[in-house]
Amino acid sequence: MDGTSNLDSPPPGASADWTIDQGWETYSPGEHKVWTTLYERQVALLQDRACAPFLRGLEALDLKGDGIPDFARINTELMGLTGWQVVAVPGLVPDAIFFEHLAHRRFPAGRFIRTPDQLDYLQEPDVFHDVFGHVPMLTDPVFADYMAAYGRGGLRALRKGHLDHLARLYWHTVEFGLLRDDKGLRIYGAGIVSSRAESVFCLDAPSPHRLEFDLIRVMRTPYRIDDFQPTYFVIPSLEALLAASLQDFAPVYDVLATLDDIPIGHVVAHDGVLHRGRQTHHGTRPAAQ
Repeated sequence: MDGTSNLDSPPPGASADWTIDQGWETYSPGEHKVWTTLYERQVALLQDRACAPFLRGLEALDLKGDGIPDFARINTELMGLTGWQVVAVPGLVPDAIFFEHLAHRRFPAGRFIRTPDQLDYLQEPDVFHDVFGHVPMLTDPVFADYMAAYGRGGLRALRKGHLDHLARLYWHTVEFGLLRDDKGLRIYGAGIVSSRAESVFCLDAPSPHRLEFDLIRVMRTPYRIDDFQPTYFVIPSLEALLAASLQDFAPVYDVLATLDDIPIGHVVAHDGVLHRGRQTHHGTRPAAQ
């Protein structure tokens, strides 16, 4: 998730809900050029890889524009389509703040952009990851409802002490999810569509497992933050993902309390295996979680 619970109070200049002014007019020509470079190469790569709702969202929002998008401009279109808006934040925000924004159809996005020498890897999400990666999917009514439901569920998970389980759901869907349509596997996860290398790895490499989405299985599965994912979970439709999120999670958490985690990169007997990966990319390297 984009939130973190290790923050106590908003930094200077931020509102109580951690939002700040995007300051679009302060971006330099060089920063706009970085956005344009990233945008052009990703759009060229994703035409036959990203899911249709993502590509429709790119077109609807015209994210290339004159460089880094002005949130005020794209919010006009986004609000009209699904009632969502993008709000600028200074970086990572507390979990409760993150969930509160999602529950009220506000997506928190960092305003800074990576430097030219960081085009292929950045540890902390920047405006390209947040806006190019996440926002096009928010133009789809079904996915938009899923994200709002996730925010509401996150607030409940905080109270019940199940944040780790719910964070895995976000990671394996919103960030690194795949979708299967009549043309095959397609990408919808923001962490993939904003990464040139992982956009290829997740669909083409023989190394990762590609498994059918199962809610409890996903929530038992840790993830890597330091490398490509050893396992990708594939949803049959956005409608199925929304339906899974709208159920009462209390019984789900009760079941999870009786089960152990499934180690990263493992396949178990009840998995729906679409592709059993060789796991050659990760080998025996320890995973940072």
